[in-house]
Amino acid sequence: MPFQEINSKMIEATVQPGTKIFSQRGAMLAYKGDVSFTPNLQGGQGGLMSMIGRRIANEATPLMTVEGSGTVLFGHGGHHIQVIGLSGDTLYVEADRLLAFDGTLRQGTMFLGSQGGIMGMVRGQVSGQGLFTTTLKGHGAVAVMAHGGVIELPITPQRPVHVDPQAYVAHHGDVRNKLSTALGWRDMVGRGSGEAFQLELSGSGAVYVQASEEKL
Repeated sequence: MPFQEINSKMIEATVQPGTKIFSQRGAMLAYKGDVSFTPNLQGGQGGLMSMIGRRIANEATPLMTVEGSGTVLFGHGGHHIQVIGLSGDTLYVEADRLLAFDGTLRQGTMFLGSQGGIMGMVRGQVSGQGLFTTTLKGHGAVAVMAHGGVIELPITPQRPVHVDPQAYVAHHGDVRNKLSTALGWRDMVGRGSGEAFQLELSGSGAVYVQASEEKL
């Protein structure tokens, strides 16, 4: 795993010749060694379609490609950082919550409606989050950002998890998502969070939830 947690708001990444790390623009705090940082206009490992997906999702700034030999300290805005290891599975994460990820991971974009149907589209409108979610698949590590800390909640076939859409950070595993309403349509006017909407995740896997509903 190329990432080491220094504290709750900073990680150190080891960069080796022949490997790459992709990071959010502005996330580099300091580095040692012969390391280069290049804007990546091709959407990371996901190619052109990944880039288009991020543009539609209002992610205007390109990723940075980090290469060379040395170590880099990453952090952003004083946000809490959670490192997630992947062993061949797929991580679904909001694009604006990505801090950095291993270059071995395959990046893509998923339209939320493909899992949540029409309600998946509504979720994006109500929560203020994009209709597109970034996917990262393979073997490697991902560093995500959140407000106030992150907790990992297991999802089992016998026990789905209900999450406030604005507290959602990421999930992985064989999981389906569905937005449900806790109130009638008349009662939901003026309400944009957990009182009215709940994101139901069912199947087998885990969901990462942040301690604050504040949007990054």
